[in-house]
Amino acid sequence: MYLDQVQLKSFLLDSGLVGKKDLEEIFAQAENEKKSFEELLLNSGKISEDDLRRAKAYVLGIPFVDLKRLKIEREILGLIPEPIARKHNIVAFNRTAKGIEVAMLDPGDMEAVDFIRKILNVKIMTRLTDLGSIKGALLQYQKSLKAEFGDIVKEESLKLKAFGEESEEVAEDELKKLAEDLPVVRIVDSLLSHAIAQKASDIHIEVFEQEIVVRYRLDGLLHDAMIMPRNAGPGIVARIKVLASLRLDEKRLPQDGRFKMDMNGQKVSFRVSILPTYYGEKVVMRLLPENSRGLSLEESGFHGEALERVHKAMRRTTGMLLVTGPTGSGKTTTLYTIMEIINTPDVNISTVEDPIEYQMPRINQTQVKPEIGLTFANGLRSLVRQDPDIIMVGEIRDNETASLAINAALTGHVVLSTLHTNSAAGTIPRLLDMEAEPFLLVSTINAIIAQRLVRRLDQGSEKYQLSDTELKKLGGMVDLERVLKMLKEEKIVPDTANWSDISFYKPKVTTGGGGENSDGYHGRLSINEVMTVSVAIKDLVMQGATDAKIEEQARKEGMSTMLEDGVFKAAQGLTTIEEVLRVVSE
Repeated sequence: MYLDQVQLKSFLLDSGLVGKKDLEEIFAQAENEKKSFEELLLNSGKISEDDLRRAKAYVLGIPFVDLKRLKIEREILGLIPEPIARKHNIVAFNRTAKGIEVAMLDPGDMEAVDFIRKILNVKIMTRLTDLGSIKGALLQYQKSLKAEFGDIVKEESLKLKAFGEESEEVAEDELKKLAEDLPVVRIVDSLLSHAIAQKASDIHIEVFEQEIVVRYRLDGLLHDAMIMPRNAGPGIVARIKVLASLRLDEKRLPQDGRFKMDMNGQKVSFRVSILPTYYGEKVVMRLLPENSRGLSLEESGFHGEALERVHKAMRRTTGMLLVTGPTGSGKTTTLYTIMEIINTPDVNISTVEDPIEYQMPRINQTQVKPEIGLTFANGLRSLVRQDPDIIMVGEIRDNETASLAINAALTGHVVLSTLHTNSAAGTIPRLLDMEAEPFLLVSTINAIIAQRLVRRLDQGSEKYQLSDTELKKLGGMVDLERVLKMLKEEKIVPDTANWSDISFYKPKVTTGGGGENSDGYHGRLSINEVMTVSVAIKDLVMQGATDAKIEEQARKEGMSTMLEDGVFKAAQGLTTIEEVLRVVSE
């Protein structure tokens, strides 16, 4: 399909998308150098790729469609095979009496259009769209796990029935043969690829008396993905054991392993844990995307005074920086983010972890192996003889590890670690319970971060104002004046604003035509509190003060609590008040 470059230039000039002077210079350069006008225009940065597509659509007289919020019916999406859709960036999105409407990025790709026309033997009506729409539509090929693979499981379950009874006597070679059976391979591959597509953090495969339940943990909450007949269990577990290089014939003891998968250029490590249960073996796989690193503290949820405190603690050359919170609160991710920031050529960073979540360049990482005597304490004891500048201890669990970490911080090292406590102020009493000396603690701790993860609101959330009654109720739980002051200081709201002017948001729950539902959330961010050990707090610790007294003093010195930070982010429209209260009260 020919696109007249002069017409395109004229339209861009009339629309004001590109300035006249810039447009004339780029057009002249294209003619003089015999280069593509569109390519030079994009390289100049004067117009975005999507805006140029919209302009081309207008000049060519082709309708432009936005598919970002459209749930395409599975039957229509499936009209174009996924490999062709990905290769040519073309998807079917609607069927009319006249034919099939397809959206594409390149209107000149007539080869793809002709190929689809021959396959379907119907009229193809082309529409232009943007890159975000194509990516979203391609993602829908993988989202409906139950719809796409339910029939496969049902059809192939009879083939798996021969191995349906989990018997101790099943030979290893038979299990290996079952693990390599085509339907089993397809089922497991689909479970893994759908989990990656939906950005799940964990996959649970649970065996019960009559069925197998597969669940994904999405944004911190478990959701059913699909239910399969129980006789499919042995093959699926055997396949996962083969991938993770585990023993096929061991069903009485827990096993742990790991494997990697590359899906469309996205590399993901799977940490596998297999545990014997009454009806069979339960499998839990933790997904660890290898390209998820590079997250900044700001993107994680740190801001304002809390962010300044973390950066100040990171610049110290000795002492401890601790991250606390329950399991699944993002402590390790925060530590990895901090390590990436301070990982420069002039420092030596060594870690002792259980498990090693991500492999990081130029960082020496050691895996804890208690069965051979390599505990956190023993690993830390050896690390201090390796001339490190910075030591990361995955978790302080016992008295010995706590003592060694404090001593390492006292002898000229920076120590990063995690603990399981509910608040920043509660960390010091916890370490005292581990028989740490108060005078050593106050001499070594630079900062303590406590955090939780809340679900992030998706686009299209619904705005609302709190009533006077709701504001009063919220004010009983959090210092609203303090939060309002923070909002004004960070220019989130005008200086004249009060709580009656500030909007909050609710998730917009949607049900798609393809059977996919959205609860209005997508992704997570942290709410946190950062406490530094001031002279006043040191005095309180030496006096044996409670964590409530320590927190009270920290708040006087400017620390905002997790609840206050959560309300701050709810007022920004990043999450909801209900979500904040859910995680802080856990």
